[in-house]
Formats: sequence, C-alpha cells, structure tokens
Amino acid sequence: MPTLAPPTPLLQIKHLCKHFPVGKGAHLHAVDQVSFDIYPGESLGLVGESGCGKSTLIRLITRLLDVTAGEIRFDDTILSTVSVKQFPQSRYRSDIQLVFQDPTDSLNPRYTAYDTITEPLKRLARIRDRSQLQPRALELAEWVGLDPELLGRFPHQLSGGQKARVGIARAIALNPKLLVLDEPTSALDVSVQAIILHLLADLKQRLGMSYLFVSHDLNVVRLLCDRVLVMYLGKIVESGPVEQVFNYPRHPYTQALISAIPSFEAKPHPIPLTGEARSPINPDPQVCRLYGRCPHGQDLCQQQMPTLQEYEPGHWAACHFPLELSI
Repeated sequence: MPTLAPPTPLLQIKHLCKHFPVGKGAHLHAVDQVSFDIYPGESLGLVGESGCGKSTLIRLITRLLDVTAGEIRFDDTILSTVSVKQFPQSRYRSDIQLVFQDPTDSLNPRYTAYDTITEPLKRLARIRDRSQLQPRALELAEWVGLDPELLGRFPHQLSGGQKARVGIARAIALNPKLLVLDEPTSALDVSVQAIILHLLADLKQRLGMSYLFVSHDLNVVRLLCDRVLVMYLGKIVESGPVEQVFNYPRHPYTQALISAIPSFEAKPHPIPLTGEARSPINPDPQVCRLYGRCPHGQDLCQQQMPTLQEYEPGHWAACHFPLELSI
C-alpha cells in the first residue's frame, strides 16, 4: 500500500526569537529559538509559569509584535516578514484571531455586543449592509449561546460569562483557521469556566478550527488539547501528545508542574524547584535555563545547553538527564 503523505502544518514556527532592549548592550530574551507546528484541526496547549514568554509568543504569532529573528509560516506563506503595521491589510489577518484573557478589558465599553461582534465583518470583510450584518450577528450569538436580546447591551450590562461569549463570537465572525486563546477562562467563575470550555470544544468541531490554547490550568489543557508545549524562560523544554506528557513527563520542570496539579487522589507531594530562576537578560547560551533550580542538575547542565530530543514518537524534551519514571 502507498504510504500517506504527512499532513501539511497550518502554522510553522522556526527558531523564533523576540529580544527586548533593557539597557546598553542588554536584551531580555522573552522568546528564544522556539520551533513548533500546529496542524489543521489540532488543539495545541501552551503552558508554563508567569514570565516564561507565553504571552510574547502568541503576540508574535498574531502579529501584534515584530519578531527579532526566526520565521512564522502560516498556510505556507511567511508572515514574519510582514510588519505589525502592515498585517491588518494582509489577507491572512482574518484567518488568525485572538480571544483575550480578560473579557471585560478586551471589549470597548462604548460598543454594544452587536457592535463588537460585527466589527470584524465591517473592518476586514468590508461588509456594511445591515441586512447582511444582522443575520450574521444573530447566527454567531446562537453559536456561542448568547441570548439575541443581549446584543443591544453594553459590556457593563453583561455578566462575565456573557462578555466571554461576545469575545468568542467576535473572534469567530470571519471563520478563522487558527484561534489563539489567551487563558480565556481565567477571569471567570469555575462554573462558568466549564460552560465556556464546552462551548470552545463544540465550536472547534463545528468550524474545523485549530486552537493554540494558553493556560495556567493544566487540567484544562489536558481536557481540551491534543498536544502540549511546556515553556520555561523563553524556551520550549518539552512537547508531545497530552496524555504522554502528563503521564510520562521527561523534563524535571514538566514533572514539577504536573505534581502541583490539585487532586483528590493520593499522590506524591508537589516537587519543589528551589533556588532562584536564572535571569532572562543576556542569558548564557551554554547553560540550561533550569540549572540552579533543577533537582537533577549536574555539571554538564552548565556547560552545554540541552536541545530537544525525541524519546517516544512525537514526545520531545530538552534535558541531558531525562526522567524515566512517571510521577
């Protein structure tokens, strides 16, 4: 039988870097040599503690920040050479949409829900006719479970869950190929979080979108995503299928993150990462970023930066001394 060709990635990130100048000759390495792919219809989770570079990375992908080096290829077109100022005129602008972390701060207080949802249609699709806008707004409201009677309300007249639905409806108005979700449920009550996550899962299946899902909540990533990337101080330290990474983490940092997940089941105590985190300002390219906090660190870790190695099919980790046992 002829072998099937591997699917073509929707998004390809190659050696992506973003450095911010912080003084004479000093640069903060927020994103440092990051590479990964997202395939059509796939949900990819991105996890890591605050300050690891997640937000900077998604702002590079959505072209809200210019890159320092590296390549962003979307739908087989290089987007990293398109400046932030030029990207709103790009034909790919409508294919990459962002759902923001705070549903209140991301909505214009002077816009009704209807205005917010139809704004992408007016700006990017150049649709001005109310006879086209109104049916589409009603359709989108139905898709996200928003009562049509709420379309005339302003953000301060909506609950947190309703504002989250407006933000999602705005993001999917143009049927994007890639939806970037920046902790979309972190500002919501737990009961509302579950409803919004179920909604996102349904929309992905309905519209065939790919997701890049950024979250501090590892249980959410495990529930919603197919693969996961673990980021630490600007670098990807582990990646792979969700169940493989969660059940058999190979990197000590991943193991520590997973051990801290709250659970009612009997399990070992959370694994502490003692010591101070290394500075992201002009970091030594030869020293592992986790060295000094890693419980398994050895002399080699401060002499040679580990690179991502494949330990099981699709499961990669950047560690000289990868873990052998699940937690």
